[in-house]
Amino acid sequence: MHLLNLGILAHVDAGKTSLTERLLHSAGVIDEIGSVDAGSTRTDSLALERQRGITIKSAVVSFAVDDVTVNLIDTPGHPDFIAEVERVLGVLDGAVLVVSAVEGVQAQTRVLMRTLQRLKIPTLIFVNKIDRRGARYDGVLRALSERLTPAVVPMGRAVGLGTRKAVFVPDRVPLDVLAEHDDELLAAYVEGTLSQDRVRTALVARTREALVHPVFFGSAVTGAGVPELIAGIKELLPRAAGDPDGPVCGTVFKVERGPAGEKVAYARMFSGTLRTRDRVPFGDTRAGDAREEGRVTAVSVFDHGTDLREDAVPAGRIARLWGLADVRIGDAIGEPRTTHGHFFAPPTLETVVVPGPDTDRRALHLALGQLAEQDPLIGLRHDEVRQETSVSLYGEVQKEVIQATLAQEFGLAVGFRETTPLCIERPAGTGAAAEFIKKDANPFLASVGLRVDPTPPGTGVAFRLEVELGAMPYAFFKAVEDTVRETLAQGLNGWQVTDCTVTMTHCGYWPRQSHAHQGFDKSMSSTGADFRGLTPLVLTEALRKAGSQVHEPMHRFRIEAPADTLGALLPVLAALQAVPRTTETRGESCVLEGAVPAARVHALEQRLPGLTRGEGELESGFDHYAPVVRGDVPSRPRTDHNPLNRKEYLLNVTRRVGS
Repeated sequence: MHLLNLGILAHVDAGKTSLTERLLHSAGVIDEIGSVDAGSTRTDSLALERQRGITIKSAVVSFAVDDVTVNLIDTPGHPDFIAEVERVLGVLDGAVLVVSAVEGVQAQTRVLMRTLQRLKIPTLIFVNKIDRRGARYDGVLRALSERLTPAVVPMGRAVGLGTRKAVFVPDRVPLDVLAEHDDELLAAYVEGTLSQDRVRTALVARTREALVHPVFFGSAVTGAGVPELIAGIKELLPRAAGDPDGPVCGTVFKVERGPAGEKVAYARMFSGTLRTRDRVPFGDTRAGDAREEGRVTAVSVFDHGTDLREDAVPAGRIARLWGLADVRIGDAIGEPRTTHGHFFAPPTLETVVVPGPDTDRRALHLALGQLAEQDPLIGLRHDEVRQETSVSLYGEVQKEVIQATLAQEFGLAVGFRETTPLCIERPAGTGAAAEFIKKDANPFLASVGLRVDPTPPGTGVAFRLEVELGAMPYAFFKAVEDTVRETLAQGLNGWQVTDCTVTMTHCGYWPRQSHAHQGFDKSMSSTGADFRGLTPLVLTEALRKAGSQVHEPMHRFRIEAPADTLGALLPVLAALQAVPRTTETRGESCVLEGAVPAARVHALEQRLPGLTRGEGELESGFDHYAPVVRGDVPSRPRTDHNPLNRKEYLLNVTRRVGS
């Protein structure tokens, strides 16, 4: 048996879930094709997905093509749920990118294709909806080549476009794109010895290397072109690799709760064989956390449209695992595996969840915690003082989905405050501070000195030592480093501080002491709590001296609109603080590219149709952080003990104030 883990990706409404239904029907998995509009599709199983007609969570379903078992993963198309797509990409052997024959290449199509190419995931393109009025062939092929990649290989032609009788007619594979990647192929053509078998062999090889992308046309509704696509999936995409006798190695890409509230982990196995009752280490090696160990109590694998309980899951397969109570999305199971890190930008928006009049706050906190398990990029930030919880977001649709999910699945009514940009802080210069045991009103039995230095954008946070590692117990150094990272979550203005190096310049402690004939005396001995208590005071003082600048998230944008609407567009862009960088006229249309604050993207989306007679197309995505130079510097309330106010901090932490 051969295995293939296949992702279906697309811009929202391109027909991705409908194509999944058609593939399952063609493979004999389902007897009747479900409808997205009717809410009867196999992979959109959530009530909210059926109501809205969009995919929110990735779903796995299996079907067979001759001797190949395909684990098909249907992913969300809306950009607000890009985090769900990101988790799937790391477990794929190949992908099908769905494009509408009517709308053509859309904003999210470009984002997905760039990522698939960067990760070198072999990808077929399926141009859907050839039966719809307005469907195009030449125009879409040209857009694929110009806006996605020139390495597209049309596998045939669409005939009868825009009618229910539209069909896909396979044709000879064109040579031009393939010859660019194969000198021997070109030489055989020149010598007149080239056969179609040789061309086909080259097509298979280059597709599996992700150098070229075969293009099929068809309709998920009528089934046109789908048999050819299925044949292409079997022939052109690579099989899952992995040694079932090797060390156990897998990746968790999805976590859900079972009927009894138990965690169920979806994992792709890359090596070895994981068996029921095996004890395995797991954890997110990228986060640097200590790994845990758990016992797998049950395993199920996907097969012919359902999942079956098995005793083991070998390399190459996707399985559902029970028993790993503390497992999280992104965890490596068994041997750690080299990963690509994050493929898409982090969320750039934030909002405060407002409980309804009769909503239990504790129940709400637990429910939000469960949602964060399923989507770690819903960054929860709980303010104990104000009894408020904030969540990070990609967009307004995601906020609506969170609200509906809390109502339907947990019976909790909530609202939200206005969405605000999720800013960061960067040190403006170098600053240093130190406090020593029994000096200058230091109530802690610890000496700590820290220096903060700025580093280039994108470098994150590093911790260094300028003191000897043997100068005090390692646990105290660890307490300082951990507390430094925790404290940097809230800078001088309340935002995450990044792109800096924090260096420990001074240290000191009192060794463990005791009175004669008595036990350990904490009042005479340093503990980790002393270092955890003192570090925030020293670090915030160093930050004060360094100064910090708040940076807001900026999105790059690309607007394609009728040229005669440019005069109406530019003033609105200026009012939204967008900065056009390039303007290009292409016949009767124009293309504007530039940068706009993330907080203004939603307003731009709403204004664009009215300004462009409904013909404008916006593509945007996170690009960089820029210093806030207009208006008041944004800040957000602190959720810690506020080391910026020494008296308040010491009252909260030690319940006493140094003299």
